[in-house]
Amino acid sequence: MWYVVYTKPGREDDVAFLLQNAGISVLNPKLKSVKYKHNRFADVIEPLFPCYLFADFDKDISAHLITYTRGVKYIIGKRNPVVIPDEVINAMKERMGDNGVIVVSPQKFKTGDKVLVKEGPLKSFYGIFEREVKGAQRVMILLNAIHCRVEIDNRSLSAA
Repeated sequence: MWYVVYTKPGREDDVAFLLQNAGISVLNPKLKSVKYKHNRFADVIEPLFPCYLFADFDKDISAHLITYTRGVKYIIGKRNPVVIPDEVINAMKERMGDNGVIVVSPQKFKTGDKVLVKEGPLKSFYGIFEREVKGAQRVMILLNAIHCRVEIDNRSLSAA
């Protein structure tokens, strides 16, 4: 049966490693996305569920071992652990690549879609999507606030 293990912040990988070494199957899904950091876009891989991972174990045999594994706070449900259906685990595994990472691709917009700039120097400005521009993930939008066209990275936009 699959259960959810709550870990200390940032310790998901450590706990997964320790549990796998103890012979317990672990699912620690990661999310690869692009974030705007230090005035540029960077690929970031982070936990899909921060502070949580999934473990397949017999609660009567392994619950004590898991509870006292370094980095673990507790098993969700404590005395009556919450069982995660196999369908949920399989759905996550299907979306993950060989490296355990789920990749999020940038949104696709249509001409006339209202967009919000979510990162960068034009953050919080609204605009209208005009078209894609030749080049790596560049688009042209019409900014409402200053009534002009701006070429911007597609990854910094979200639907408004």
